[in-house]
Amino acid sequence: MSGEAARGRDRSMIVTRFAPSPTGYLHLGHVRSAWEGWHAAREAGGRFLVRIEDIDRARCRIVYESAILDDLAWLGIAWDGPVRRQSEHFDDYRAALMRLDRDDLLYPCFCTRREIAQEIARAGGAPQGKAGPLYPGTCKRLRASERAARLAAGVDYALRLDVAAALARTGPLAWFEDERQIAADPLSLGDAVLARKDTPTSYHLAVTVDDALQGVTLVTRGVDLFVATHIHRLLQALLGLPTPVYRHHPLVTDAAGRRLAKRDGAATIREMREAGLPPAEIIRRSGAGGG
Repeated sequence: MSGEAARGRDRSMIVTRFAPSPTGYLHLGHVRSAWEGWHAAREAGGRFLVRIEDIDRARCRIVYESAILDDLAWLGIAWDGPVRRQSEHFDDYRAALMRLDRDDLLYPCFCTRREIAQEIARAGGAPQGKAGPLYPGTCKRLRASERAARLAAGVDYALRLDVAAALARTGPLAWFEDERQIAADPLSLGDAVLARKDTPTSYHLAVTVDDALQGVTLVTRGVDLFVATHIHRLLQALLGLPTPVYRHHPLVTDAAGRRLAKRDGAATIREMREAGLPPAEIIRRSGAGGG
């Protein structure tokens, strides 16, 4: 076990976080994630942080951020220290990208989603990874002169991580899911997008850098993000960052067994408050603490 993992498992040093995106109001699924992190920290006498993941400037709204913080306070989920907003820390992500670029681990991908789908169809399908069809590596095969010409022409692009080259550098990796060791398999997610032409980060890069800079030792989040940990563990190794312990909790689902989502009109905490539900009942309905 690495020194970082050992430190993460020391309950007296626990630092957890809740990191919502302000693209809508909180629902019960968010409450479950927030409570899990808050409870783990408070139980161990540790620290609980709140981070606003607002890199998507087209969809994020200050009104939702204010509502998120207000709902957390009303629920009695108090956080320690100032709130970190990703939009205020793009330089941190640029520095990480520069390090990966110096190691020749990034390449520009000019493919649109439609072009990727067409390439997969022409090939008769793509290998299936843990999160769906894998990117077929079209732009990885471009000649340097072709890449340079497209960049000079101002063509939109995403920066992808060359996962195979990255693993050749790091060797085998693992992380702890509470007490259970998990072998990392980032190849099963393909060459992940780490940034785009006009945005110097993606979720994968930003969350990895932020957790390290904030000293997070225990990441509590929904099981839907379990597969992302394979890429996050690789980025930690490449950037020389500590590895927290992870705890992926079950998702909150509706009566039909579907996970709650903003886009599907899941009832918000704001609506429940207006209906007169007390904080304890909302927390119970989220399934937090086995309720």
